[in-house]
Amino acid sequence: MVSNSAPLAEGTVIMADHQFAGRGQQENAWHSEAGKNLTFSIYLCPSFLPIGKQFLLNMAVSIGIRDALSNYLGDQLKVKWPNDLYYGCQKLGGILIENMLSGLTFKASIIGIGINVNQMNFNAALQNRATSIQKILQLDVNLIELLGAICSHIEVQYMKLKIGNLDNLQQNYLSGLYRFGKNGLYSHFGQTFAGKITGVTETGQLVISSGSMEKQYNFKEVEFLENI
Repeated sequence: MVSNSAPLAEGTVIMADHQFAGRGQQENAWHSEAGKNLTFSIYLCPSFLPIGKQFLLNMAVSIGIRDALSNYLGDQLKVKWPNDLYYGCQKLGGILIENMLSGLTFKASIIGIGINVNQMNFNAALQNRATSIQKILQLDVNLIELLGAICSHIEVQYMKLKIGNLDNLQQNYLSGLYRFGKNGLYSHFGQTFAGKITGVTETGQLVISSGSMEKQYNFKEVEFLENI
């Protein structure tokens, strides 16, 4: 729709009842049972954002989703850098933002979101790694109501970003970041090390303190291992 000549209205939401070819970060597959979960995309035009600060959009969207889901899951929901939603040590959902550029400015962004809502059974490879809202609460959740709540909360955060209200944006994001300020094990190109997440830059790099050193890592440069 974006590639068509007719302009697409900002804020357009497309929801798939059955997503059979879902994608995650770096072309990873996203599996979802038909009719049980939320798999949707939001079309935005963040031309006001400098390209070098594109991760601020990721922060705003993550906060919006977290705020919406907190009504169901409290403060146990965390954002695992760069784009996963975690409840405890299990994955609940994911975010994939695809940006389109025009010269040195953003033309548009498509915010792809997948959340496990009412799915109770996962394939064997994901059995202990994935969860859903229904598995956690033992309650069936209305998908359309949840979709509306998530979109409303994302809109609130997006409008703050649009008018330049960045006060507490990064702090709010970090307050719900998985493993923030806690010791953990990580792997960097096969080398295991212990460290503590201390921040995330505006360009999306993860900041980890290890010993007396603090380093920044890009996507796929660092892997989360088991907790200490």
